[in-house]
Amino acid sequence: MSARPAARAALYLAGTGSALPGAPVDNARMAKAFGISEDWTDLFVGTRTRHFGWDLDSGEVLYGLADLCAEAAERALAAAGTDPGDLDFLVLATATPDTLLPTTANRVADLLGLDHLPTYQLQAGCSGAVQALDVGRALLAGGHRTGLVIGGDVTDRFLDARRGAVALPTQELINYVLFGDGAAAAVVSADPVGEAVAVRALLHRFTGLGRAAGQVVDWHGAAPPDPGRRMLFEDYKTIEAAVPAMAAEILWELLDTAGWTPADLDFLLPPQLSGRMTEQIVAGLGMPPGAREISCVRETGNTGNALPLLQLDRLMPGLEPGRRALSVTVESSKWIKAGLALEKVRPGEGQR
Repeated sequence: MSARPAARAALYLAGTGSALPGAPVDNARMAKAFGISEDWTDLFVGTRTRHFGWDLDSGEVLYGLADLCAEAAERALAAAGTDPGDLDFLVLATATPDTLLPTTANRVADLLGLDHLPTYQLQAGCSGAVQALDVGRALLAGGHRTGLVIGGDVTDRFLDARRGAVALPTQELINYVLFGDGAAAAVVSADPVGEAVAVRALLHRFTGLGRAAGQVVDWHGAAPPDPGRRMLFEDYKTIEAAVPAMAAEILWELLDTAGWTPADLDFLLPPQLSGRMTEQIVAGLGMPPGAREISCVRETGNTGNALPLLQLDRLMPGLEPGRRALSVTVESSKWIKAGLALEKVRPGEGQR
């Protein structure tokens, strides 16, 4: 009897790409625009720069979410060596679509010249990119061969350039220095092509039963706004208390599912709420000897759905065959655990 062949990964990342609008905006510029202390930002947030798709002086929108997502997608397709016409599906995750209808997913498909393929848009927070990869995995298992997964968010409807930020309560003020705009994308495949990074484990689980939301992102229609409703709210103290423990639980579950030990890890992609929070999480997890942290939030700000894919885009150049990485993501809006165990395939994997 011949030996049973090793199980193939159900999902491969063939290439990644990212897009950040305009020049980086540092804390000195934020202080000048909104009167927010540079020292306060450094101490409580720890983010040095972020990018905005809108003009800081006038509030004029210069880049929409669809623009950024299309740019990131084009770079991911180029990295994968994939022709847009070979895509079988598109999945986009965001908390801040340009419009409710048409969906931003369909606008991106139009910008990319795509037609006659299924498109999906997920309303999600920081775990959205992993959720979109999970949908992509299911679509590949159903017979599709190649797809495009995108995550992105923008802030133009939630941060008011004309508003005196210093008059805001801390739960709202922090959003002015916490968030930034951006998008990132990955070409996914049923076969180890392009960059050929195998997803050895994928975690996506809602764990918010009976728990208060840690973040609220509201949406106003034509009706007069209710002054009691907050457009963007962060319960930062609860998030700070809950996320490190959740991150550790995710890390150990991913290791167990993949059959790895901490010593097997070459890279760790920790949650990216803020620069300061990332420091706390990494310190609590304990970096395995020789493992390298892949973070971007200090330079990009919290870009929501883009962040896990932004980290992957930074990871790809240094991921050599056989090297392994864990991506850990926590969504605090209603508490979702998510993450990926990744391995760059060795030559010959998946060949028949």
